[in-house]
Order: sequence, then C-alpha cells, then structure tokens
Amino acid sequence: MAQATLLAAELRQGTGKGAARATRRAGRVPAVIYGNKEASVLISIDPLDLQQQLRGPGFFARVFEIEIGGKKHRVLARDLQVDPVTDRPIHVDFMRFSEATRLNIDVQVVFENHEESPGLKRGGVLNVVRHTIEMRCKPDSVPESITVDLTGLDIGDSVHISALEVPEDVELAVADRDFTVATIAAPTILVEIEEEEEDEEGVEGEEGEEGEEGEEGVEGEEGEGEGEEKAEGEDKAEGDKDS
Repeated sequence: MAQATLLAAELRQGTGKGAARATRRAGRVPAVIYGNKEASVLISIDPLDLQQQLRGPGFFARVFEIEIGGKKHRVLARDLQVDPVTDRPIHVDFMRFSEATRLNIDVQVVFENHEESPGLKRGGVLNVVRHTIEMRCKPDSVPESITVDLTGLDIGDSVHISALEVPEDVELAVADRDFTVATIAAPTILVEIEEEEEDEEGVEGEEGEEGEEGEEGVEGEEGEGEGEEKAEGEDKAEGDKDS
C-alpha cells in the first residue's frame, strides 16, 4: 500500500456558492470529499498547506489521508479550480476509493540529468512530446511521476515509452504502440540567423550590380548625345564656308 500524504482539513458548514465564498473570505480553500458510495463531506483547507502540495510533482497522482471528525479518508485529488486572475486555488474535489478501485490517471513525466546529455550541451533542445502519461492502476499503486534519464542522449535521439520503467500493478492506457515521450532536437536559432545573413548579402549584391549597370547606361547615352551635337556643329560650319 502506498504511503499516504497527511493533509489537515476542517469541516465547513453550508452549501452553494455563498458558503464557498464565505470560506474564502475566512482565508481558507473550500473542498469536498465524495465517492465510494458514502455521503459527501464539505471541508476547508489551509491555502499554505495546499500550495505546498501543489509545488511538488504528481498532485493528482498522490494519495492523501484526510482526517475529519475522527474518521480517516484516503482520497485522490480529482479536480482543482483556480482563480482566473490570481491563479490561486479556490476549490478542490477529493475522491474516496476502495481496494477494488481501478482508474485511469495522468502521471507526470520528470526529466533528470540534463547536464549529462551531450546533445543539450551542444545547444540541442529538449522537445517534450508527452508531459504526462495515462496509466490504469489501483489508487494505492499510482506512481507520483515517471522519470526520464537524459544521460548520454545526443541530438536526434528519442525516448520511447518502452525505454521507461513502469511500476508493477500499473498498466499503460495506450499499450498498442511504442509512442515517443521526448526527443533531443537540433538548435534552430543559429540556422535562421545564418539564412537571414545570406539573404541580406544576396540583396546587397543585386542592388550593387543594378547601380553599376544604370550608371554605365547613363554615361553611354550622354556620350552619344555629345557626339551627335558635335557632328551637327561641324556640318553647320561647313555650310557657312560654302555660302
């Protein structure tokens, strides 16, 4: 059986939005415990305790033990509502479970040893394809996270689900294919800069050639004009002599 995380809570009175707002004004986060064919229990949680649990990975995959009125409830967090402006939690749903319960749950993927990856050292980018992996298991068997070791991975390498250790009594929700979890991609910023520089050099070269051709054409036309004027002057002088 998985070790449960103790979470302090208090009973709260009243139902509906008005009661929930009153709980928030009192400086606590309203929550509810439901499921396992038992009556729902309305509770409130200290926001600092809740924030501490949210900082770590696997909040929705963690088994919590909440004691209310002398009775202990083993629960999983199933829904979290946050304020759209402040991003602070404003309500939590906790679900009870039994030993026979099996459910699908998204387990967070955690990447370790970035500094041991030759590809990342050379400027490669970690491209995370799956931030979570859906698994089916008993609540007491839910892993808080799945670890991916980046040691030795170079640019172009991929991490597939078959390379990761899945705990016992845990099944993959998608088990019919060896899907990609992450890749080490080549850096793209330097390539884009080089291409832009090459394009600018090409444009400057074309402008220079056009300028030279234009100047030569103008000079040629001017030269022809001067020659025509000179020839006309000579013809006129000869005509004056003859007269």
